[in-house]
Amino acid sequence: MTTPADDASIEYAPIEELSGRGEATDNIARLAELFPDAVPEGRVDLDALRGLLGEDAEPAGSETSGLRWVGMADARRLSTLPATGTLLPRPDESVDWDSTRNIVIEGDNLEVLRLLRRGYTNEVDVIYIDPPYNTTNDFVYDDSRVSTVSEHEANAGLRDEEGVTQVGSGSDRAAERRLASARHAKWLSMMYPRLLVAHSLLKETGVLIAAIDDNEHARLKLLLDRVFGAENFISNVVWDGARKNDSQLISNSADYMLIYAKNASTLADVRWREPKEGVDEVFAAGEAAWAESGHDPAVATRLLRDWFSSQPEGRFTAGITNYNTIDDEGRIYYGDSLRKPQPTGTSRYDLIHPATGEPVRMHPNGWVFSRETMAEKIREGRILFGSDHTTMAYYKRYLSEAVEQVPKSVFMRTRRSASQRLAALLESSVFPFPKDSDELARWFKMIASDDALILDFFAGSGSTGHALMDLNAADGGNRRYMLVQLDEKIGNGGYDTIADITRERLRRAGKKIAENLTLESAHIDLGFRSYRLGPSNLKPWDGTGELNLMESADNLVEGRSTDDLLVEMMLRLGIELTTPVEAREVADSTLYNLGGGTLYAYFGDNVTTQQSIEVARALVKWRDENPVDSDVTIVVRDTGFVDSSAKLNLDAAVKQAGFTTFRSI
Repeated sequence: MTTPADDASIEYAPIEELSGRGEATDNIARLAELFPDAVPEGRVDLDALRGLLGEDAEPAGSETSGLRWVGMADARRLSTLPATGTLLPRPDESVDWDSTRNIVIEGDNLEVLRLLRRGYTNEVDVIYIDPPYNTTNDFVYDDSRVSTVSEHEANAGLRDEEGVTQVGSGSDRAAERRLASARHAKWLSMMYPRLLVAHSLLKETGVLIAAIDDNEHARLKLLLDRVFGAENFISNVVWDGARKNDSQLISNSADYMLIYAKNASTLADVRWREPKEGVDEVFAAGEAAWAESGHDPAVATRLLRDWFSSQPEGRFTAGITNYNTIDDEGRIYYGDSLRKPQPTGTSRYDLIHPATGEPVRMHPNGWVFSRETMAEKIREGRILFGSDHTTMAYYKRYLSEAVEQVPKSVFMRTRRSASQRLAALLESSVFPFPKDSDELARWFKMIASDDALILDFFAGSGSTGHALMDLNAADGGNRRYMLVQLDEKIGNGGYDTIADITRERLRRAGKKIAENLTLESAHIDLGFRSYRLGPSNLKPWDGTGELNLMESADNLVEGRSTDDLLVEMMLRLGIELTTPVEAREVADSTLYNLGGGTLYAYFGDNVTTQQSIEVARALVKWRDENPVDSDVTIVVRDTGFVDSSAKLNLDAAVKQAGFTTFRSI
């Protein structure tokens, strides 16, 4: 193994010194590109920056509107820190490791999000989160800045060394403590950096859905306004669950889903729609009526309307029951209004009745179609005239053209059924109040494409992953999920942590779905790759100032595998975790090929001169088998060579073969 002195003549750029989008170092570099005068010697001059930004820059100390809390600046800073850990692959916990594109990660989600930032910036289509609701017993996240009430009061200027600060006659600020502002500040400081990093992961067309209850709804709305911009707010959806008859005053049965776009302007031409409930039953009833009538439109219409009358009250909305007429081709329709929503000069003209030759009675706003379009609709038989010109004319709108509707911002769905289904799947009631996977599938179907990447970094029992597998099985889609769940202890039903429940639910759900796949959905991905957050594979300096060169010559943590190193390399270089990887055994270690030949990695230890020649030959051979147009990068273990000669041989051989970009770990 080489020591630092042995190979000082060959320096490969260490991947641990790289920075990524959203990290403080990269933010400063971007500012320097835009405003070099404001970043002298690598440090930001805020006064100079304000001067360069002009009148739009807020002066120091100015008051602005919006959400504020004690600890806000520290929370923001956490989002800019680079990740210090890594993800350790766990194929033993996974399903279809080699082929799946789904990911489940156990560990603190702030550090995981920072790890994912380099490889997944602007890559996620939808983020769904169901964060802790900040009740007295469900808040377990700790980012090393959790404060007691007394500490919070001191930071807020409400307490000094002599006790509670007196403000006003006889005031002891008891109201502040009763409002539990420290608890709200703690929750906001937990959410803020996570949302800032998550925002960077979304595509410009991406959407975030955040579930919340009354405890933090108002604060989360203001926080999301700050992170996403109030102009990108889409809706506050109310999910009305079962009534709680044991409530003292009000049955707070509602949860909320705050929906934001990354950039609302990119959704200008997007329409979120869902099938009208019961529309398939109406089509079936219409077909039966048409057959029973002997293809008589009048009789078929009567039979269809009789069927509607036999249905329970409220079974169908007006958007369905209006379609109660069958034409001479057996198609269900209703006569829609031809009125123009707003009057314009081109909307008023004579529509001649085909029998009387007189103008048909017109709405004061005029006709919805232009003269030319109206003539085309008449030729198509889509305009329904009355017996004479004194009656209104209508547009013949087919049910087949109106099978979808805009989702409402208020909907009802009991939560009890989700708990029952999960308990049946796991054969134990180990996770109370899971989110309803059927309801999540409904929303994912509306707002995401069939090949979307969906991230949930408060994964809980894994409802998001279950919903996506169900949805893909139903429509043959290729949606994939990335779930992150804290290793929160639960000690229930044989499960040590909630993450254990997450993985087991996905295993069982995938197995159950596989039993009912059709030919069209046989290809869907029912697996997942499991990772666990852990310390970096690279040994940290302990900060003592004493560095033993021989002990530090091997900079890697003992016991870690080359697969562990590969994952950390991918994270640091910004490579997606499911990037295709091929492997060959070369010189007693593994040579990896990523992305079809754009990157090679070799983490062999105690590599001799002869072995380095073997590695170089294998690299050249594999490169020639998989030629690529882009630059090719090689990553090696910096301390993996027995001496400088071995490293020099590899360096010279691959450079002679045309490799030019090298990294080390």
